[in-house]
Amino acid sequence: MITHIDHLVLTVRSIDKTCQFYERALGFERETMPNGRTALRFGKCKLNLHQADHIFDPRAYAPTAGSADFCLVTDDTLEQVAGKVHSAGFEIESGPVARTGALGAMESVYIRDPDANLIEVSRYRNAAV
Repeated sequence: MITHIDHLVLTVRSIDKTCQFYERALGFERETMPNGRTALRFGKCKLNLHQADHIFDPRAYAPTAGSADFCLVTDDTLEQVAGKVHSAGFEIESGPVARTGALGAMESVYIRDPDANLIEVSRYRNAAV
């Protein structure tokens, strides 16, 4: 039985620009793995980064920068998230809006990273979730 996601892979145009965005706007930590590849850690998860012009196997069938759309959950208020995003020099594209996540009702804001991936940042309405 699957219990959780360990990591996802993002294909990006620039590892450095991607790291700067996720570090500044969302507080992720850059990690250089023993094999020289780069990841971004957050909570108990990470995003592994693959540079679009340096793809290796195994990989997604059609790795493409800018094709991701995913949701991240926060314990911060969405006002705090928006404040951090704005203070880092980035914009909220949409929200807050009501959504339904895997565990129930949530509110979300949407932002885009340097490759135009859509990132939903959400907070569950029930703090116990």
